Amino acid sequence: MSPLARRVITIPLYAVLLVAALVVLPLALPIAALVDLVRRSRFAASRALLFFVLYLGCEVAGIVTSALLWLAGRVPGVSQERYLDANFRLQCRWARTLLRGAARIFSLRLEVEGEASVLPGPVLLFIRHASVGDTVLPAVLLSDRHGLRLRYVLKRELLWDPCLDIVGNRLPNYFVDRESENSGEEVAAVSRLAADLGPTDGVLIYPEGTRFSEAKRARILEKMERSGAHALAERARGFRRVLPPKLGGPLALIEASPGVDVVFCVHVGFDAVTRFSEFLAGDLVGRSIRVSFWRVPAAEIPADREARVGWLFDQWERVDRWVAASQPPGPTASA
Repeated sequence: MSPLARRVITIPLYAVLLVAALVVLPLALPIAALVDLVRRSRFAASRALLFFVLYLGCEVAGIVTSALLWLAGRVPGVSQERYLDANFRLQCRWARTLLRGAARIFSLRLEVEGEASVLPGPVLLFIRHASVGDTVLPAVLLSDRHGLRLRYVLKRELLWDPCLDIVGNRLPNYFVDRESENSGEEVAAVSRLAADLGPTDGVLIYPEGTRFSEAKRARILEKMERSGAHALAERARGFRRVLPPKLGGPLALIEASPGVDVVFCVHVGFDAVTRFSEFLAGDLVGRSIRVSFWRVPAAEIPADREARVGWLFDQWERVDRWVAASQPPGPTASA
């Protein structure tokens, strides 16, 4: 589907959903609160409803602002650099509003360590993927706070989010087609993001490619065995809380950016809401979101591909151990 055809659907849809949500909110919120009192669910339904309205509001505000930026970008004298900078700042503001809003609505606590190790760029950022909630973490912690301009490798399905579609396609990102029959071209497109990285730039990729589940883990291990990667499959069986990293994108980025350090980002807390039912049940309420970064200098990354694969699995074992050791306690009684 073309971008225009997709946006003809998504932009009016989100606008209608926001108007409808605002109209019914005065009636729906008291009903949700009553249900929460009966269920003793820490106002889970009420919080979910408020966050849904916040999300729709951010989307519509982002769409309107992106349209104004597009018009301003056509004014004579406005450079492409200035236009892209305005879109970058819009992306940061959108992510910051969502994360801050979620923290207040769901009584979240954010704990971050190793943040300073990410700077300066350029860097390749390899981040664990556990939930849709973790997609805003780098934009807030690194881009909004420190000005690191991340180029994202994202799945193409996210283009149905109109803000990601519009602003994400203006900035140097790539939306991967996971169903493509030409995986080589997809990997090549990812590697091109590493071109001309400067001291304030970085490329972000989720090496797992998708969120963890036991069923996905079993399917991936079976596929690795069928492909003859028995040694890697054996190592991957030791991962209990993460999926084995895919090799194509991460290795292509390392190869395309010699001399660039790799930063690993791990986190726990958003694991509580991998399904919508868990979100509605209030499993996110009162959680601690713990985030950690560590940096590996380029000089410590092997040059040989086989050794580089082993190095990546070594790092991912560290990710798995950190997740196991850092699982936060459940929601607090006061939340």
